[in-house]
Amino acid sequence: MTTSVNPPADTSLAVPSLADAEELTCDVLVIGGGTAGTMAALTAAEHGANVLLLEKAHVRHSGALAMGMDGVNNAVIPGRAEPDDYVAEITRANDGIVDQSTVRQTATRGFGMVQRLESYGVKFEKDEHGDYAVRQVHRSGSYVLPMPEGKDVKKVLYRQLRRREMREKIRIENRVMPVRVLTAEGRAVGAACFNTRTGQFVQVRAGAVILATGACGRLGLPASGYLYGTYENPTNAGDGYAMAYHAGAELTGIECFQINPLIKDYNGPACAYVANPFGGYQVNRHGERFVDSDYWSGQMMAEFAAEVASDRGPVYLKLSHLPEESVSALETILHSTERPTRGTFHSGRGHDYRTHDIEMHISEIGLCGGHSASGVRVDDHARTTVPRLYAAGDLACVPHNYMIGAFVYGDLAGADASQYTPYEGELPAEQLREAHELIYRPLRNPGGPPQPQVEYKLRRFVNDYVAPPKSGARLSLALEAFERMHADIAEMGAHTAHELMRCAEVTFIRDCAEMAARSSLARTESRWGLYHDRLDHPQRDDASWFHHLDLHKSPSGAMGFTARPVAPYLVPVDGFSPVGGQSRLIGEVHAEDVAMAGPRDVAPVAGQAGGAGAEADAEQPQRTAPSSSPAPTPEQSSARLLELVALADEEPELDALQPYLTDPAPAVRREAVAVLTETLPPGTGRALASALRDTAAEVRAAAAASLRELVETLPPEPDLRDGLAAALTEPDPVVRAAALDVLRALRLGDAVLFADSVTDTDIAVRIEAVRALVSVDAAEELARAAVADPSREVRVAIAKGLATVGAERLSGGLPAGSDSAAGSIEAALTGLLDDPDALVRAAAYGALGTTGCPAPLTARAVAALSESAWQVRGGAATALSVADPEVAVPALAKALADANADVRKAAVLALTRHRASEEAHAALATATTDSDADVRAYAARAL
Repeated sequence: MTTSVNPPADTSLAVPSLADAEELTCDVLVIGGGTAGTMAALTAAEHGANVLLLEKAHVRHSGALAMGMDGVNNAVIPGRAEPDDYVAEITRANDGIVDQSTVRQTATRGFGMVQRLESYGVKFEKDEHGDYAVRQVHRSGSYVLPMPEGKDVKKVLYRQLRRREMREKIRIENRVMPVRVLTAEGRAVGAACFNTRTGQFVQVRAGAVILATGACGRLGLPASGYLYGTYENPTNAGDGYAMAYHAGAELTGIECFQINPLIKDYNGPACAYVANPFGGYQVNRHGERFVDSDYWSGQMMAEFAAEVASDRGPVYLKLSHLPEESVSALETILHSTERPTRGTFHSGRGHDYRTHDIEMHISEIGLCGGHSASGVRVDDHARTTVPRLYAAGDLACVPHNYMIGAFVYGDLAGADASQYTPYEGELPAEQLREAHELIYRPLRNPGGPPQPQVEYKLRRFVNDYVAPPKSGARLSLALEAFERMHADIAEMGAHTAHELMRCAEVTFIRDCAEMAARSSLARTESRWGLYHDRLDHPQRDDASWFHHLDLHKSPSGAMGFTARPVAPYLVPVDGFSPVGGQSRLIGEVHAEDVAMAGPRDVAPVAGQAGGAGAEADAEQPQRTAPSSSPAPTPEQSSARLLELVALADEEPELDALQPYLTDPAPAVRREAVAVLTETLPPGTGRALASALRDTAAEVRAAAAASLRELVETLPPEPDLRDGLAAALTEPDPVVRAAALDVLRALRLGDAVLFADSVTDTDIAVRIEAVRALVSVDAAEELARAAVADPSREVRVAIAKGLATVGAERLSGGLPAGSDSAAGSIEAALTGLLDDPDALVRAAAYGALGTTGCPAPLTARAVAALSESAWQVRGGAATALSVADPEVAVPALAKALADANADVRKAAVLALTRHRASEEAHAALATATTDSDADVRAYAARAL
């Protein structure tokens, strides 16, 4: 029996009449009940205004602060930091593009806000003398103030809202979602909303409007694919960004994205701000602190991303070296205040901070003023460019404002807005009609695409085309995609008020996505590190772009841009000299003309290859051809695929599958390979080796993957060897690499068979050839290839391979007559010591630690301990582990003072092999007090 995915018609919400709208009136309308909105409401009420606080969820547990806060990132506490120093720090972190007057408000008012919050009952860490226990995380100032019981912050604020004197002034409407700010007579006059439980349309008449809706956290799609698995609060879908834009306010810095480090496979921050004061730090997989930047900025994220992508990744938050007291304190904070599910996450993987460091990764992109610099343009009293419209918190562009800044700007907005009384004119009818249509349109398409599908598609486009590194071509494709999304969004279906809320959020996300793409296209330079990295404009261009990029809605309804010079600074900052001046009108920014893989006068004809590729293919060996029957129709191919699926259940023999392995349709042949892999009849290896020579790349790739998957179960038959050996001449590098891999694993090859592949044109094939030669101890063949290969990766593989073969020789595993092989190994490694690439030299020195380090090479290793590349120094220390101790030990003792922890570790390990020497013993004793946990541990073990 089949049931409909749609509920019965009589359970669907009816579209309410615009004439039946509920109207609410207030002096100050606050939209958003999170950090900034709560403070704005409290301050406006304290100034005597009648306040209406709207929250689409429930104020008790809404906003980014709902789960608490583990600390304050930007507390400028007298005696510990100076406001001007903080302003300069934020200016540097934002590459100079700041309005210092806005940042200075947070710097000067932050301490008072800490004291105000403390009077409410919020707890900040203090020392034994009652002073705020501010910690230094950044190198240039102490701004981090821990909050060990910060999980209760929202509870404390809600308690303030519900005080008797506040209840008389503040009306809270939970489950009411605004979608548009209403404007009339050139100013904000209210909002159009609806109830997310009943569907009731609500219009609000106000004297002033404060937007405090948080970041656009649901812009990019998380790596998990979960729509709501975002770094930021997933309920923050860019509501305020879209409402401000459609109300006519200017937004600024939208091209400066928010990207954060987070825990791998978990949508929580890595919490370096929490861990660093306890002694935790970020390291690459070598245990090295790699970040040169001194602030969580785009430049720091660029360094972070580069490290993750390099051979030094992954990246970790290192905690395992900390004492038990610190680990216990961190667990208390991270598993309660930060994320209650975090402890469960680590426990489910068998991880403990005492034994495992936390793998970090990079979040999806978002828009956020509080953690980056993308938001609604405001002045130093939270006023936007639309009179009586304010913005505060992560929505407002006050760079790196964080929680204290959100409170400060909520306070500023509430104080300034409190002077206004409700608008007395007619609310704009056309704006109300448009808002009504935006909200209820999905009810008219109950069978339309559901919101999750449309949103997933939209945010995949954001990841594919907008996320950095950016390019004009990809950003242009993004704009085309977002334009097409108008139709998809218009067709979305809904049945309930909750679904209407989610559909409205998708419209906000689409608006923010277009803003992000057009702003990124407009700024033709790279700035803010990873936040705005343009591959086609890789340099920072202060001559043309030492400007804010302001975005607004043009009279035509399109997005227009203005380049606004940075105002002269209040606090001088070296390297930046803003002079102010006139703004430069840019106007609308349109997509570039993106060609489809180059011009083509005539469409290609099926079956006819063109150009040099066809001539090259003609020279290649003939592959196994499928049946010469006419090309099957789609219906015929579908029928054959169904036959294969049914056949798989019958455990067919190879003869039964053979017709499908030679079917004219590549899709059928590929599926036949899959069935063959699943059922594994006798002769499977031979058949898969034959499929490596198929005419279709998809079939060859499937056969290669299957051979590697089944290699442990395939019998090493002569027929299989012959098939794999024949595949070594195939033009497809995927095939050649797979053939080498399987031949090596099954011990079906020899040095003669593998040697030719060392000079293959493909790097991956050559690396497989090196592994194959190592498997047969072909030292001389490896040695011949050592210096000649143009690829660093291959030369490193050869150096490591020579070490493996050399170790076999030293253990007596090589046959008689291997003296020439020993000489070849030493000569090859000697040549690699002169390699221009540091990683190759490092690998060669490391190999000497296995093969032996004779006197001439010992002298070179000692000299290499002074090389600039830490990898080489570490390799040289390893080489000295088998050198003459009279020469090696003094050099290794000096290496214990190396700036790099991995070099010191290598020196300790090398000294361990010389620990019979008194000098080595004494050196190891000094290493037990090293600052690096690994160095200390290995030294102690050696003693």
